[in-house]
Amino acid sequence: MDNLNIFWHNGKVEYKDRCKHLKQKGMVLWFTGLSGSGKSTIAVQVEKELYKKGFVTYLLDGDNVRYGLNSNLGFSNEDREENIRRIAEVSALFKDAGLITLVSFISPFRKSREFAKQKIGSITFVEIYVKADVETCAKRDPKGLYKKVKKGVIKNFTGISSPYEEPENPDILLDTRELSVEEAANKVIKFVLNKQR
Repeated sequence: MDNLNIFWHNGKVEYKDRCKHLKQKGMVLWFTGLSGSGKSTIAVQVEKELYKKGFVTYLLDGDNVRYGLNSNLGFSNEDREENIRRIAEVSALFKDAGLITLVSFISPFRKSREFAKQKIGSITFVEIYVKADVETCAKRDPKGLYKKVKKGVIKNFTGISSPYEEPENPDILLDTRELSVEEAANKVIKFVLNKQR
């Protein structure tokens, strides 16, 4: 892209002003994990509880975003990286608006998650690893995707025929083989409340 004719235009309202106005710190809660690990379910519960506590939130779910913004992307490694690049850019804007943004994307590659962290800002980016092994996720199979993989209907499926690179040092680890949805959500909410002080 030719950037010679593009100029950044500064406004008169900044991140700190929006946060002060909303009485909260804008941040991004980035839920990553295999399909069926519980990312979206936990993110929905966290958003509901934060909303009840008076926070201004927005949930960006991987499947939902693929209906619109990322509807032209497939599941090749390149498209997966572009999927995360776009959502990182959007999340950075939402954070700058002062919102607590919950991002629920498989985001299988460390490089892409690191890009998101750099774009959003390491202080305001919270990496949440929703951990469950492939066998557990396949047993749950809430969307019937693992059955389709077994039948050969779906190719390039994360954790089976496409890699998932586990976070090495996530801010929050939620092992959903051991934690209930409520327990996992409470762990996240406690972390957020501490960050909001």
